[in-house]
Amino acid sequence: MLSWNCHSRVVQDRSLVRAKMKSLRVFLLYLLYLTTTLSQENKIIVFKSGTEGYKNFRIPAIIKLPNGDLLAFCEGRLKGSADFGDNNIVMKRSTDNGNTWSSIQTIVDYDSLQAGNPAPVVDLLDPAFPNGRIFLFYNTGNNHENEIRKGNGLREVWYRTSTNYGLTWSDPVNITKMVHRPKQPNINPEYNFEEDWRTIANTPGHAMQFTSGQFKGRIYIAANHSEGEPREKYKDYFAHGYYTDDHGQTFRLSDNVPIPGSNESTAAQLANGHLMLNSRNQSGDIRARIVSLSYDGGATWDTSYYDYNLPDPVCQGSLLSFEQINGKNIIAFSNPADAIRRNKLILRISYNEGKNWLKNILIDEDTENSQTDFTAYSDIVRISDYEIGVLYERNNYSEIVFIKITID
Repeated sequence: MLSWNCHSRVVQDRSLVRAKMKSLRVFLLYLLYLTTTLSQENKIIVFKSGTEGYKNFRIPAIIKLPNGDLLAFCEGRLKGSADFGDNNIVMKRSTDNGNTWSSIQTIVDYDSLQAGNPAPVVDLLDPAFPNGRIFLFYNTGNNHENEIRKGNGLREVWYRTSTNYGLTWSDPVNITKMVHRPKQPNINPEYNFEEDWRTIANTPGHAMQFTSGQFKGRIYIAANHSEGEPREKYKDYFAHGYYTDDHGQTFRLSDNVPIPGSNESTAAQLANGHLMLNSRNQSGDIRARIVSLSYDGGATWDTSYYDYNLPDPVCQGSLLSFEQINGKNIIAFSNPADAIRRNKLILRISYNEGKNWLKNILIDEDTENSQTDFTAYSDIVRISDYEIGVLYERNNYSEIVFIKITID
């Protein structure tokens, strides 16, 4: 039996061990913070407004190819910053993990009208293309969004593919009839759906593919649309998704997210064939992200809720899934986390599929409290086991920059 002095010494020793462990944890966290801070100094401008023949660049998306190249996409707006106009989809390539980028390449030019919302994904599971095939989903439009909401115009959905890592691209494929429900028979007799969807838009950001489980191979594109006449606080908008199980031959629509006002969305695979959809609340009455969970690969929604751990100023966000730990997929999420304005871009990491976010890494923010949108749309890509790349709009939409973040 221990004497009191011996017992006291054991307690003291344990306290000392706990104190040292706490100090070690603080030190390791400090090293992680220091590494992150240093990496933030390496912001690389990929697209800069007023250069390369374009007045403005917006709406970034990024993917990594099987050969290691990174492809960065965005809208190249020829004449100004408006969402509608003579807008093309352009691309740049990096062969050195984002340190340098190629000259600009135009992938979609819809004459003098709008091409936008690029949503790229690499199909790695088609036996016909063992080296992978890139899908680039995009939208076209012939009028401003508010006019299309009123029924004065049309948006369509297309994709192009590449089997040589984006060097050349196929002819465009129109999939509007499969993934949209417009009531515009005067434009096309086949566009006569009773649902009367008006606007439609991809994610924006990357699309995704299920890499395991019951729905392995499914390509899923998060999206949103408006239904019928415009309603107050944008309650005519609903988030949804569309997907293909046969490598682009046919497509199906998911159910609508049951929260009116749900809008721009991003999707990620969870464990057991489940899917998470993370959406913008266009209504703006609740400044938080809308999260929807599906247990059937994104076809229907088992629950939808506001995640108050993810504040949002009514903007776009990006979601990315990693391998499992303890039966749960690691999830990364980025958005401007200032509920008032588009600022304070944060990268969050969850080890339990979004129940909480253990790591919250500040990517960029306006420290001068200006009234402009300092950080806005973003997309994230996995560079390696320990690096995530973030491609994001910065400094009042004057540039799209790339940064690499080291995580443990």
